[in-house]
Amino acid sequence: MTEVGAQGVPRKLLRLESLAVLVGAVTVYALSHDNWLVFAVLLLTPDLAMLGFMAGPRVGAFCYNTVHTYLGPVALLGYSFVRPEVQPYALIWLAHVAMDRALGYGLKYGTSFSETHLGRIGALRRPSGAKAPSTS
Repeated sequence: MTEVGAQGVPRKLLRLESLAVLVGAVTVYALSHDNWLVFAVLLLTPDLAMLGFMAGPRVGAFCYNTVHTYLGPVALLGYSFVRPEVQPYALIWLAHVAMDRALGYGLKYGTSFSETHLGRIGALRRPSGAKAPSTS
């Protein structure tokens, strides 16, 4: 089985980059004095997109990736210059995406939930060079 997604130093850099985005989003949220209860309640809301995996890995990956890319929250953050009341929601969404990426949960391939652009996650993940356990 070949490894999918980023490995080694690039994987670590992508995760550190996302950690920086997470810290930035949370810092701006804190400086804006918005409601932390709203932050806590909405932080995991994008994960509802995982329900798409009930329709199969291709549909699930599409649903998950649609709300787990930086495009949506950054666009909403841009829109907040016109409508400032949406800024907290953009920051929460941005923080969620960054948190997932920092933890190693990347964008999904249409083959399975475990295969991401940051490498495999979950039980299928093995260190580079490790062999699959024998089933005989």
